[in-house]
Amino acid sequence: MARLLLINYEYPPLGGGAANATANTARELARMGVAVCVVTSAFAGLPARETTADGVVIRRIPTLRRRRDRSSVVEMLAFLASSLLFTPAIARRWRPDATIAYFGLPCGPAAWLIRVLCGVPYAVSLRGGDVPGFLYDGISLYHRLAAPVIGALWRRAAAVVANSDGLAALARRFAPDVGVRVVPNGVDTGLFRPAEAPEAERKDGRLRLLIVGRLVRQKGVDCILEAMARLDAPVSLRVVGDGGAREELERQAAALGLSGRVAFVGWAAREELPAAYRAADAFVFPSRDEGMPNVVLEAMASGLPVIATDIAGNRELVVDGETGVLLATDDVPALAAAIARLAADPELCRRFGAAGRRRVVDHYSWAAVAAAYRDLVPGTRSHARVDGAASYAAGAAEDRRP
Repeated sequence: MARLLLINYEYPPLGGGAANATANTARELARMGVAVCVVTSAFAGLPARETTADGVVIRRIPTLRRRRDRSSVVEMLAFLASSLLFTPAIARRWRPDATIAYFGLPCGPAAWLIRVLCGVPYAVSLRGGDVPGFLYDGISLYHRLAAPVIGALWRRAAAVVANSDGLAALARRFAPDVGVRVVPNGVDTGLFRPAEAPEAERKDGRLRLLIVGRLVRQKGVDCILEAMARLDAPVSLRVVGDGGAREELERQAAALGLSGRVAFVGWAAREELPAAYRAADAFVFPSRDEGMPNVVLEAMASGLPVIATDIAGNRELVVDGETGVLLATDDVPALAAAIARLAADPELCRRFGAAGRRRVVDHYSWAAVAAAYRDLVPGTRSHARVDGAASYAAGAAEDRRP
């Protein structure tokens, strides 16, 4: 039996897209017969040791984590230090065949140390903000300071993986001598699915927009508010998430006269998200930079049309004119026009949404993602039960089941 150690400073109920990707991959690996141990951050009320119903072992190590939905650079550095202290002992007891570090920093150094002390190869899973050049508020200085460490960690890894073609290209520009593979994110199409009995008519005749994500400038929520202020069409927006920009965005909504049409509902637990998608008519995601956004996959799996910026990650998921609308970054007039178009044409919404659902079912299976990660490094390949192609086919078939 293959044994994999996964390291991520965020794991549900903490964190966002990368945390959920780790949990889904761990679950599918366990279903394949792989023994999985996850090392992640301790948090108030969560047990230090836990085994899930799927058999995934979770070890939570001491950190300074204070919020469920986000982590500061200082808190990430605290995880880095704690992981260097605790993970070698965990690895000696667990005896993994390989380690997968989600994010080169802060998780990569622990994987490297396990390699040095225990001879265990590791792979690095790049998620976006850990790649120098990725646009994210407040981390450009962090990237400049950490660049030598990031490059060294990648070069010593048995494999480096990005979750989108765009992120892989960015990583290759930073480190041209490192081979970067692409393993996309997946989506649970059983959990995220269209409403069984969608309303024939929109409530109050309004187009109900939804965005899910951390409230930082990167996500472009400010553009949605500016676009809504230009519209005569009846449109409402639900903002699910929290972050440092929330107060500023709430002030912007009030100043634009949108307070009655925009609801900031805060951070939502994972189990609450499917209902949030099913209560919406369309998903809007004018992000300024992305790896591969899980929330877009979830929205498409939920049968929603998607309005998104034409950037790496988004353009790999959304087919313009078929599953939604792609537009330029920061183009508020185009965003307003796209929203007005969907508000005026409910049948177009349904057609885009149905096509998006078919696309994720056919192409984005967590079973395929797990198989690809299982086969990344030599230590696990000899234990594989089925090859990656067979796993992909099996996963796609499972996703198609009602």
